[in-house]
Amino acid sequence: MSRIERDSVGELAVPKNSYYGVHSLRAKRNFDITGQAFSTDFIQSLAQVKKAAALANYRLGLLSEEKMTAITKAATEIIEGQFHDQFIVDPVQGGAGTSSNMNINEMIANRGIEILGGEKGDFSILHPIDDVNMGQSTNDVFPTAGKLTILKQIPLLLEQLEGLSRSFKNKSEEFKDVLKLGRTQLSDAVPLTLGQEFHAYYSVTERGIKRLKAAVFEMESINLGGTAIGTGITADPLLSETVLPILNDITGENLTIAEDLIDGTQNIDCYLVISNVLKTIALSLSKVANDIRLLSSGPRAGIGEIIIPSRQNGSSIMPGKINPVIPEVLTQCAFVVAGNDTTISMAVEAGQLELNAFEPVIFYKLLESFLLLTNGIHTFTVNCVDGIQADEVRCQENLERSTYLATVLSKTIGYTESADIAQESLETGMSIREVARKHGVKDEILDRLSYN
Repeated sequence: MSRIERDSVGELAVPKNSYYGVHSLRAKRNFDITGQAFSTDFIQSLAQVKKAAALANYRLGLLSEEKMTAITKAATEIIEGQFHDQFIVDPVQGGAGTSSNMNINEMIANRGIEILGGEKGDFSILHPIDDVNMGQSTNDVFPTAGKLTILKQIPLLLEQLEGLSRSFKNKSEEFKDVLKLGRTQLSDAVPLTLGQEFHAYYSVTERGIKRLKAAVFEMESINLGGTAIGTGITADPLLSETVLPILNDITGENLTIAEDLIDGTQNIDCYLVISNVLKTIALSLSKVANDIRLLSSGPRAGIGEIIIPSRQNGSSIMPGKINPVIPEVLTQCAFVVAGNDTTISMAVEAGQLELNAFEPVIFYKLLESFLLLTNGIHTFTVNCVDGIQADEVRCQENLERSTYLATVLSKTIGYTESADIAQESLETGMSIREVARKHGVKDEILDRLSYN
């Protein structure tokens, strides 16, 4: 069973019971790209914008109470999780998000028509554009919904970052007395404690938290009321200031209207800022994950100074092999986030004149980055960092086998002679102390050598 709907392209048969309409169905057929659906958060954000706009237009005397009630009730149902299967447009689409805007317009209109006692598709009762999209354009609705969705992801990522930060801080305290060899350029250097090493991981994680918190304001400035290009054509001049407190009340956010709506519509560098923060966090933590892989390498022929939890068999052929799979998956998440940042950078640059048409791919990739980072950090914390143990015996063995004492000794006998002692130690396998005694360094000097 179907109903016939018409748009500028022509007539199309739409499933009779669907809440989506002709525009959504065309978009589904035209943009079969990722095979994925928009996230629940994004659909809810679109519905929140529509609900706020309907209430604002009603307060401005532009929308009847009957229509406002039907729109807000339908939008509320979508916000609460109903009818999401009717949002059928692919996240990657042409048209700057018009198909997504029309998908939500048609869903709300058809559900509103039902609420008013009519049959789906009878837009004489409630129109998806004239009523649901009143005073709006894709070019202010879609980015506003996108920013709202990103704002919903930030606390989730912050929660995982803060959990990882706590774990690193706890480990830094647990390992504060475990002396070990530091390394530069993968070569033996000078001592530090394992606690100091983990405190550095805590510090870089804390910087990521601060950067992410600082980037929140980039997502709080919206261009709602600017309509097509920021001039506000077709919208009431008071729409922006009317809709803003309503939308903030609905979402619990602290949104502001862009000072320059034309700039806020055509220039979308704010997404590049947030993407770069995500990339910085991802690559910083990937470096830490790689450190943990190196420090836990072995168990017999590697560095082996820490022991990470065994989570899975590491080989289909080598019995007993355990691999650092959790650090590995975080690093792979970082690869995706870095690649997404390149895509977002290109899309931000690609706008022309009064509009950037590439926000669909920006939101698709940004939300993917948030998802991968949030989940990747969670498993890294719970399945790896929380369970790390120090191998204190191995730390001491590596320290004593190194040439670090030559660096300390250089303060007393000079760099050149210390370098000769270090080289002979490496060539003969003798310890620094043994070679130093051979070179005539007195025991009283050697006894005063420390790890500092």
